[in-house]
Amino acid sequence: MSSSPIELQDADAQPGDGVLHARLTDLSREEFARDFWARTPLLTRGASDFTDLFSADAVDELVSRRGLRTPFLRMAKDGATLAESSFTAPAGVGASIADQVDDTALWRGFADGATLVLQALHRTWAPVADFVSRLGTELGHPVQANAYVTPPQNRGFDDHYDVHDVFVLQIAGTKRWIIHEPVHQDPLRDQPWTDRRSEVARAAQGEAHLDTVLAPGDVLYLPRGWLHAAEAQGAVSIHLTLGVHNWTRHALAEQLAQKALESMRDDPRMRASLPLGTDGPDAELALVREHLVAALTEADPAPRFHRTRRGQARPAPMGPLSQLAALDALSPASRVRLREALETRLEGGRLHTRVGWLDFPEQDLPSVIRMLDGEAHTAYDLGVDLVERLLRAGVLVPAGP
Repeated sequence: MSSSPIELQDADAQPGDGVLHARLTDLSREEFARDFWARTPLLTRGASDFTDLFSADAVDELVSRRGLRTPFLRMAKDGATLAESSFTAPAGVGASIADQVDDTALWRGFADGATLVLQALHRTWAPVADFVSRLGTELGHPVQANAYVTPPQNRGFDDHYDVHDVFVLQIAGTKRWIIHEPVHQDPLRDQPWTDRRSEVARAAQGEAHLDTVLAPGDVLYLPRGWLHAAEAQGAVSIHLTLGVHNWTRHALAEQLAQKALESMRDDPRMRASLPLGTDGPDAELALVREHLVAALTEADPAPRFHRTRRGQARPAPMGPLSQLAALDALSPASRVRLREALETRLEGGRLHTRVGWLDFPEQDLPSVIRMLDGEAHTAYDLGVDLVERLLRAGVLVPAGP
């Protein structure tokens, strides 16, 4: 059996047939990658109707009935984030939680012009979670989702740049966006706009690269580093921001260096103490550089890369009661499928997933490979014992009739 790694790609994430093309840009993945990805903004008018993902009713549901806690919600006004204590309160009898959203305080703040920011919607709102999972698989970079709910004629944040790419999906109302070119190209995670406040402020006074009003169904793509500010117009504005947390060459360099340093721990010469009375590293640098270059040349960062990537998102939700029912009723006719968004990778006889790794004997590998196609299979086809093991591990889920 070949030891070449096998990875699952969601059917919805294939080139030209995914959400990037169908819902966000009307471009194939190849066209978007060639002309816009990490290069320049893209405005797509009437890209899609996003009311299946999010709405005003969803906002009210989340803030009034779901018991949200910080940091799943924050508020901002006049460019500043409001103190959490201004819109949270204890949860009451039976719940010793001091920071749940106080919908009355939140309403008063919103009526006074504050923007509501619903953070990490990919964890709290199922339609957004499903959409984000599909987009992240398609792009090959992890994606998160926030919603911004801005009162008429108000601005939540001043001109700034993000350290990740964003897709802005206008849901309701209209919002004016003013875009300026970067003052720092392709910023890394630890290079926020606050490190360049004065440069950002000066650049924001210059001629805009793009000054436009987004209407419901419009999508704006902004690569990281592009300056932007947005202001609601004559009605409440609701938009989703899908943040794409880019993998970079610098991130790969970090992983390569970490792997090299790990291997150097096994070299007694690298663990040795510097000479007594040393007043600097100069005399030792040549030896250290020689060994570091050798370690970098031999280092394979791939396992660390895949492990980190798997840890940056979560698999599709799984109900414990439906999973138990599937186990109790397991028979050769039972239909199962691979749990979505597991980031599976088969190396030899070991299957790596977001819920851990599993080793398989040689005779099970054909069934495991078959399972990775994401289609529904019967327990008879895969093997009842194997299906039971994978249901217990949370790798397979019931596929329905």
